[in-house]
Amino acid sequence: MAATGRVDAYTAPQLEAALAAITSAGRYRIVFDMSGLEHISSVGLRALIDAHKTCKRYNRGRVVLANPNEFIQRTLDLAGFYTLFDVYGTVLEAMGNV
Repeated sequence: MAATGRVDAYTAPQLEAALAAITSAGRYRIVFDMSGLEHISSVGLRALIDAHKTCKRYNRGRVVLANPNEFIQRTLDLAGFYTLFDVYGTVLEAMGNV
């Protein structure tokens, strides 16, 4: 799955709905391509955490992050996401490790 532009208080519900649709379909190994993101707010980060918890429940899978730009990398670092999520430089690398 991929997102582009900004994930903030206005667009995070769309991200939450997309992630919920994926897990509701029984898919629990998710690669989130961040290459098109310009900004992600705390609400967007919370949506990723919620999806990650859903995927990890009962050892079913996980969410991995791929291709964050430099700005998004700093945001992930400040939020402590590097301890919660595996982050890969490319989608292909992420897919091989999900």
